[in-house]
Amino acid sequence: MLREMVTTYGRSPGGYLWAVLEPIAAIALLSFAFSLAFRSPTLGVSFPLFYATGYLPFMLFHDVSGKTATAIRFSRPLLSFGALTWVDVVIARFSLNLFTHLVTAGLVIVGLMALFDTRAALAIPAIALALIMVAVLSGGIGLLNAYLFLAFPAWERIWTVLTRPLFIVSGVFFVFEDLPHEVRDILWFNPVFHVTGVMRRGFYPTYPADYAEPLFVIGIGLFSAVIGLLLLSRHGDGLVHK
Repeated sequence: MLREMVTTYGRSPGGYLWAVLEPIAAIALLSFAFSLAFRSPTLGVSFPLFYATGYLPFMLFHDVSGKTATAIRFSRPLLSFGALTWVDVVIARFSLNLFTHLVTAGLVIVGLMALFDTRAALAIPAIALALIMVAVLSGGIGLLNAYLFLAFPAWERIWTVLTRPLFIVSGVFFVFEDLPHEVRDILWFNPVFHVTGVMRRGFYPTYPADYAEPLFVIGIGLFSAVIGLLLLSRHGDGLVHK
């Protein structure tokens, strides 16, 4: 974990400060752009809070799943010493990046509520549930891809192309209920959209997000984690020293 901290943040000017500045800049840009086109956000009265409740969980999934997927390849030199296993490096990278995003999200949300009149009414159970959902999902997908990226190198590029539209179709800019029924039927199968809905339920008491199904998201995450563990347990050592 210390090696991860040094290599990811310790070598760049500002270090961990960028973990906070990056989402702040993205949320500010989204808020400014959409405030020019609309008088108010879809939910509530604060553009920054609305986009933060969509952007932060999406980036947590995107970054944590991606970092977890590349954990073994990133730490392959360490694994050659024999004191560590692929389990150690996967757990370390997942834990560190998850904790970083949780702290960052907390700082950003607290800052927004202190600086702006958000009129949000926090529902802590819903917020906690959303964070659990995205943690399980990102860990499971990352673990499965940790095997697939090593076993089939081309899959990493394919995965990047397939998931590139997720930023647009995960509810960062809009809510599920504003979409046509035909589009809803398709996007319902995007698990990140469920996370966004539950997260916003935690900030907007009048928003029920009835479409969101936590068990669906957690099920995908756990299923992916089990398959990834089984594949890595069977083939991990051979792929690490390949």
